[in-house]
Amino acid sequence: MSLTGLLVQFLNGLAQASSLFLVAAGLSLIFGVTRIVNFAHGSLYMLGIYIAYSLLQHWGHGPAGFWLCLLLASAAVALLGAAIEMLVLRRIYAAPEMFQLLATFALVLIINDAALWLWGPDDLLGPLAPGLNGALKIHDRYLPVYDLALIFIGPAVLLCLWLLLTRTRWGGLLRAATQDREMLGALGVNQAWLFTGVFALGSFLAAFGGALQIPRQPASLGLDLSVIGDAFVVVVVGGMGSIPGAYLAALVIALAKSLCIALGTVTLGGVAIAFPKLTLVMEFIVMAVVLVWRPWGLLGRPLAAARVTGLPEPPLRAPGWGLLWSMPLLAVLLAALPLLAGSMPYAPVLALDVLVSILFAASLHFMMGPGGMPSFGHAAYFGLGAYGAALLLKAAGWPMAATLVAAPLVAGLGALVFGWFCVRLSGVYLAMLTLAFAQIVWSVAYQWDGVTGGSNGLLGIWPAAWLLRDGYYYLVLALVALALLVLWRIVYSPFGQGLRAVRDNPLRAEALGVNARLVQWQAFVIAGAFAGLAGALFAYSKGSVSPEIIAVGKSVDGLVMVLLGGIQALAGPIAGATAYKVLQDYLAGATQYWHAWLGAAILLLVMAFPRGLAGIFGGSARSASTEGAQ
Repeated sequence: MSLTGLLVQFLNGLAQASSLFLVAAGLSLIFGVTRIVNFAHGSLYMLGIYIAYSLLQHWGHGPAGFWLCLLLASAAVALLGAAIEMLVLRRIYAAPEMFQLLATFALVLIINDAALWLWGPDDLLGPLAPGLNGALKIHDRYLPVYDLALIFIGPAVLLCLWLLLTRTRWGGLLRAATQDREMLGALGVNQAWLFTGVFALGSFLAAFGGALQIPRQPASLGLDLSVIGDAFVVVVVGGMGSIPGAYLAALVIALAKSLCIALGTVTLGGVAIAFPKLTLVMEFIVMAVVLVWRPWGLLGRPLAAARVTGLPEPPLRAPGWGLLWSMPLLAVLLAALPLLAGSMPYAPVLALDVLVSILFAASLHFMMGPGGMPSFGHAAYFGLGAYGAALLLKAAGWPMAATLVAAPLVAGLGALVFGWFCVRLSGVYLAMLTLAFAQIVWSVAYQWDGVTGGSNGLLGIWPAAWLLRDGYYYLVLALVALALLVLWRIVYSPFGQGLRAVRDNPLRAEALGVNARLVQWQAFVIAGAFAGLAGALFAYSKGSVSPEIIAVGKSVDGLVMVLLGGIQALAGPIAGATAYKVLQDYLAGATQYWHAWLGAAILLLVMAFPRGLAGIFGGSARSASTEGAQ
């Protein structure tokens, strides 16, 4: 590693830090004032690149036109952000935070297909910045001049935001809103327009951060989900709502990645360590370390420990007659599906996917509902179970039955290790730490070619010969039904009552003799083990495993299914997983723009039934509890 190479990578890191900061600053502003975790922020970033590309085709031939096009693209996205806040988010501010997250995820699906319709599926490479299209030679290395410009743009935007927040009345109102929104409203401040303004400003920053990338990367449909993970990491590491913290976190993460590239492959004690491979997961390693050391981020403040739920939680009651009669009836209908294979040959295949999804969603619901522990990385345990079963079958030669027993143990062991760190946090910080561990597991599966097969995964994971035809379907049906029964029994056991007590009021539970952290840790392991069983069943149903089953998208699918069904009801995972998979399957075969239709359906359901599908028949807290409240 030469000194020149280290200097060039350091400057590259500064440029990347500016890019990360711009998109993360808007997300931090929006969360600080509205308390909404805006999953659609990456979509606004993506739109900034696409709109800038279109404008640059007409007016971006000179320096003035280039920068004007970037600002106009950002302003257009800011107007769209204001419209989203007024038409969608303003209607659900009173809903729980996780349901707000579900609504913004629906917007991701809609915006992505809108971009597909307007600009097509191909990547679009924009022009270089006029006057900044050369490279600066540093000894034997070259650094793009445009990267030097980015190094100064980030701090300049940080300075402008600092002046806005500290030297203007509007900025003072924003800072007051982050401290006490209720008091601000009592003083006569119009919070509605304040929220609209901050959402527009956050959208502008996201789009500007995206538009600035047009000389460096093409506009593509995958940018929304790829950038939102990085933005969330920067915001959480810096401290939720802290703009200087976001810049510091972006700087730390970008420089850590650049250092990994500069180090290259290093041999330590006879072991070759390829540091450049760590860039895939470096931001998540940094986040895990920071959150374990300082749970509220580098420059953030501890969040209030009180759990805001709106109405008081009803007492836990036994399931009502409706649920008790519907479950056996549903089991009989599912058992009869293979008999209808002649008229509906695809029905058993779809039902198998639904059953596996129900178990995965139920395991996540156990954490989020009775446990009160949100997770953005539950796919880690789904993947550990799937890979555990596959490796024991292919490499160790174990029989299928033994692998199905071992898979939950492998996933539970992973949850045991990760959960020890995770249960020390709460709220968004807990959710983001679960995401960090999931990305680390994904990185191992993606890069350990000799064991996991790398990006190609493992093939030939088929059920035993005696389970051919409909045998495997009935095995999955039986195991899922048994697993749901066990989970429900745990919820209504003394352990479940203690878990719910910790969720509602950890201080009071501790005063009554409940070891809050131990109870949550045990629940974390239980949820991970059942997710691992779902992963093993998935592997045998598909005949293969790949890193995609551990990616962020899989965790988001589980989160959507739980929230769509409703956290307040134990029947929620069944309703949510069934609705999500059936809608997804039907719309994917009906139209090219099925993501948009699925997003519209989710958004409609969230706004019409904020308690979830399982709450349609409840209508009140009392009914929800009767059907199996958390």
